[in-house]
Amino acid sequence: MKYALVNGAKTVAARGLKGICPCCGSVLIPKCGDQKVHHWSHKGNRNCDQWWENETEWHRRWKGYFPKSWQEVVHFDESNEKHIADVKTGNGWAVEFQHSYLNNEERQSRSRFYKKLVWVVDGSRRKMDRTQFIKVLKESSRLRVSIPIYKAHFPDECRLLKEWYGYSMVFFDFKEVGEGQEPMFWFLFPRTPAGSVYLSPFSRERFIEIFSKDRFDEVLTEIILPIHAEIVNEERKQRLSVSISRNNSVSGVDRYVLRKQSRRRRF
Repeated sequence: MKYALVNGAKTVAARGLKGICPCCGSVLIPKCGDQKVHHWSHKGNRNCDQWWENETEWHRRWKGYFPKSWQEVVHFDESNEKHIADVKTGNGWAVEFQHSYLNNEERQSRSRFYKKLVWVVDGSRRKMDRTQFIKVLKESSRLRVSIPIYKAHFPDECRLLKEWYGYSMVFFDFKEVGEGQEPMFWFLFPRTPAGSVYLSPFSRERFIEIFSKDRFDEVLTEIILPIHAEIVNEERKQRLSVSISRNNSVSGVDRYVLRKQSRRRRF
């Protein structure tokens, strides 16, 4: 943990201090070595939140962009289950910065628990993730809309996309890799009924600004959801067009049978 309660105040780990866990109320001890980021730890092997993972500099840097009061907030659901959100905004959005691998069951559990959840996934953890992602982008097609949105034609060739597609509000952070290379930060659109994968580049600075000002609800309702609805509607039109084309390609009795079957399905 980055923070413990010391005399009731959120405090970073430092030698000689003794803190209290904001989640379970037990004693925390500071870990201030040279190999890992300074942090608070429960005595022994105890960990009151099974969702918690060891922090990296990447976690710390992301948390540090947001107000101290929003960092490491204990969140309760209707059943009084509690977990520590990496960041929780004033409007109730939980932002989870995910470095380690999560299985599908745990991702679903967190989505159900937080309700309003945004994932920022470390895309540089595995050696091949960035390479696979760039390859998928190169083979994608850009939509004819005002902002750059790409339809991935071969998403199964990217492990990150296979793991995270279907979880709403996912951003991939590939960080800076090598001198002269542009930082990569991408938004993965929510699943469409057709199961297609759509991606859009997103400014990391803009992301930080939006959440720091607690304006993600506005961005979601005015930008993301309308674009997503437009994509879904366009896919529906394309499927309908293909269906009509196929029906027109048959003749005589076959067309009559197809028309009768279509009418029956409406009831």
